[in-house]
Amino acid sequence: MYSHHFGLNQDPFSIAPDPRFLFMSERHREALAHLLYGVAGPQGAAGGTGGGFVLLTGDIGTGKTTICRCFLEQIPAGCHVAYIFNPKLTVTELMQSICEEFHITAAGVSGGSEAPTLKDYIDALNAFLLQSHAAGQSSVLIIDEAQNLSADVLEQLRLLTNLETNERKLLQIVLIGQPELRAMLARPELEQLAQRVIARFHLDALTEAESTQYIQHRLDVAGHTGPLPFDRPALQRIHRLARGVPRRINLLCGRALLGAWANGLHQVGRAVVDKAATEVFGTETGQKAPGARPLPAAYALGALALAAGAALAGFLMLDNSRQAASPPLAKAPGLPAAKLAASAPQPAASTPQAAASAPERMAWLGLSPVEEIDTLLPSLPSDIDTAWRELAPVWQLPAADGDPCQAASAQQFQCYRAARFTVPLLRQLNRPGILTLQVGSGAPVYAVLVGLTDQTATLQVAGSRHAVRLVALGRLWRGDFATYWRLPPGYAEYLEGGSAGPVVHRLASQLSQLDGEPPPPPAAQPQPLDAALRARVRTFQRAQGLVPDGQPGPMTFMQLDSATRADVPRLQTNPR
Repeated sequence: MYSHHFGLNQDPFSIAPDPRFLFMSERHREALAHLLYGVAGPQGAAGGTGGGFVLLTGDIGTGKTTICRCFLEQIPAGCHVAYIFNPKLTVTELMQSICEEFHITAAGVSGGSEAPTLKDYIDALNAFLLQSHAAGQSSVLIIDEAQNLSADVLEQLRLLTNLETNERKLLQIVLIGQPELRAMLARPELEQLAQRVIARFHLDALTEAESTQYIQHRLDVAGHTGPLPFDRPALQRIHRLARGVPRRINLLCGRALLGAWANGLHQVGRAVVDKAATEVFGTETGQKAPGARPLPAAYALGALALAAGAALAGFLMLDNSRQAASPPLAKAPGLPAAKLAASAPQPAASTPQAAASAPERMAWLGLSPVEEIDTLLPSLPSDIDTAWRELAPVWQLPAADGDPCQAASAQQFQCYRAARFTVPLLRQLNRPGILTLQVGSGAPVYAVLVGLTDQTATLQVAGSRHAVRLVALGRLWRGDFATYWRLPPGYAEYLEGGSAGPVVHRLASQLSQLDGEPPPPPAAQPQPLDAALRARVRTFQRAQGLVPDGQPGPMTFMQLDSATRADVPRLQTNPR
C-alpha cells in the first residue's frame, strides 16, 4: 500500500526468503561459502569434501533459509540434492523422504502389498549413491530446522555417512538449524556425529552499521532512489529494537513505512518506529521515545489500509483468474513436486489472452518471453572484445574498433575482470557486465548481462535482448565476470597510508553519505587515508561481503557507487 508513496516497485521488507534481497554481509558470505564447501570442497564438484556434515546455525530470522535458497541456486551440475524441510520424522519416515527426494524407488513400493522396510530404503539409497558416484556425480542431503531432529534420527544420519567406496564417502549432509543444534551435538552420546562435522558456521545478528546498510540494500533492490526514508535516530532505534535480526528489521521497517504513509509522512522518525514496534512486537519493546506523541489515528488508517490491501489483492487474484489460466510450474531438478507452490484449478479461458500460449500471454503483457539458452549460444561471440563492444553503449561508451578497453581508458573507464562471482554478488553489485560461459570442453563464449530477476537473466545479443532461465544460465557460468567501471579522479591501484587528494575525498564523502553524516568540507589540508578512514572502509567492506583489508580497490568503489546510488547503469529488474 505504501510502495507508490515511497517510490518503490515492490515490497522491500517482505519476510519471504527471496534471494534477490539477500544482504551479503561478511558473515552471510562466509555462511554461503561453508554450504558450497559442503558440495564442491577441495576436490571439485564431483569429488566433494569426501562426506561428513556441514553445520550452519543462527538465531531465528538471521537469514539461514534465505542463504539456503541462494545455495540451491548455485548447486553445481552433476550434483543430486535432497532437501528435507520438516525433520520431525521417525527414522523410517526420514529414509522414505530421502528416497523420495532423490527419486529412488525402494523395493516393495510398486510390487507386493508390504511397505518397504528401513533396510529396503537404505539398500536402495546405497545403490543410487554408488551409481551416481560411478557416473561422476555427487549427492547432498540438506536438512532445514535440524534442531528438531530426534537422537535416533541423528544417529541414523551418522550411519548414512558410512556409505562409501574405498576412495570416498558417498553422501554429504548439510544441517541448518537454530543455536540449540550446536548444544545437541555437544552431548556425549552424539560425540561420534560431532567428530564428523567438517565445517561449521554460526550466523550472528547484524551490527548497527550493517543494519543501516541492510535497510538501504533492500530499498535499493525494491527500486527506491534518493535519501533513505528513515532519519538517523529512527535507524538507530530500529537496530536496537530489532537486535540486528534481519526478519525483525523487516517486520519493523514495513510497519513503520505503513504508518508514515498513513500519516502523510515521507520520512520515518523515532516516534513512528516506536509505535510500529508496539504493534509488531507487542509489549516486548513498546517503550516510548522521550517527548514522542502517540499516533493512533495514523495507525488506525494503517490497519484500514492493510484491510483494503487484502481486499484489493483478493480482487486482483480473482480478476487474474478470470483473464488467464496460470501456466504449470516447472519442477526444478532435485526438488520434489510437493514443494512447488500449489494452485487451485483455474476457470476455463474466456478471453483471447487467456487462450494464448505462455509466450503470447507474456507478449500481450509487454514482457519478453523466456528463451532456451541453448538457442542463443551460437549467436554469442567467442571473442571477448566483441562482448566489450556490445556492452559499451550500455555504459554510454563508443563501440569503437580496435582495443575496446584502450578506447574506454580514454574516457576514464577501465575494463575490470574478476573470478568467483556468485548470483547474489551480481545482484548486489547491480551493474551490467559480461559473463564467461563454458559449454563442455569447447572454447568459452561471452554473454552481455543487462537484466536479472529472481528467475531469469536478460542477455543482450547483437543489440537485441533475450530473457533466459537463470538456472539454465548457471549451468554454463562458473563465476567469471567483467564490467566497465569509472576510475575516481586520482585513483591509484594501491593507496598508501596518509594518501590524500580527490580519490580519498570521494571515498570519505560516500562513506559519510551512507552513515547519514554531512560530507567532509573541502579544506586547505585534504583528509588523509588514515587509520580511522581505513576502519570505516573495513566496516563497509564487511557489510558488502568483501575482504575487509581497508584498502579501497575497484570492488570497494563499485559497491560504494551501488550503495550511494551513483549515476551508473543498473541491471534491469523486470523482464521487459
